[in-house]
Amino acid sequence: MTDDRATDLEGDASDDRRAAASTRKPRRKSPAKKKSKRASRKDAVAGEIERRIGYSFTDHALLAAALTHVSALKSPSDRAASYQRLEFLGDHVLGLAVSAMLFRAFPKGDEGELSKRLADLVRRETCADVAHTLGLDAGIKLGAVGAAGSAERLRKSVLGDICEAVIGAIFIDGGYQAAADFIERAWVDRLRKPMRALRDPKTVLQEWAQGRGLPTPTYREVERTGPQHEPRFRIEVALPGLKPAEGLGSSKRAAEKAAASELLAREGVASGADG
Repeated sequence: MTDDRATDLEGDASDDRRAAASTRKPRRKSPAKKKSKRASRKDAVAGEIERRIGYSFTDHALLAAALTHVSALKSPSDRAASYQRLEFLGDHVLGLAVSAMLFRAFPKGDEGELSKRLADLVRRETCADVAHTLGLDAGIKLGAVGAAGSAERLRKSVLGDICEAVIGAIFIDGGYQAAADFIERAWVDRLRKPMRALRDPKTVLQEWAQGRGLPTPTYREVERTGPQHEPRFRIEVALPGLKPAEGLGSSKRAAEKAAASELLAREGVASGADG
């Protein structure tokens, strides 16, 4: 065989190998590589959230739990791995920190004014607004939530709780001062805003019911306890199609307002009510 002929045969074989290689299916990435990329993305999101809140966690599992909804848990019974316990703690830390801020910011404010300002600053809608401003919604971990759009609705509904959970996580990781510093940074501008006119929760509930074609809410005394000079009332409020809610108070009026506030809160209504 001549050298030219051998060269031609080798060229043909090389072309065949290239053609075969081009028809092969691309290699699938290994599960380990996919897992590594997912972990990198999670780390990037967590790092961005830490930058926005101005706090770096020593125990990053706390931040992960604060951003995890129950629906995302592998075992629904393992609720400690979700935001719920941290939200309980953060709620009380927030109340204490904001109370201290108000006490310093309004030296002439009486107990009634400070209480109303506190109620406005720690309500669910305010916490949700803080969470949205800080971009916490980008880090929320949800599981399967059903119909299209339900994930977004759920994300919005839990934003306030997530914010309080992050406060609880900071408190555990860095102590009260670290949590209070975060709260001051996130709430200071809101603290200085004029106080909203707070409305009677019974009025808010009645307007909300009428807007949905429901009759006027009915109130019923469930129980009266305590001595004659210091009674304690338990009042139930009811609306058709809704589970009744109860409230306690030293007067029927106060108990009715508490019951109305409870029903509004349970239905997720932004009342801005003075309960």
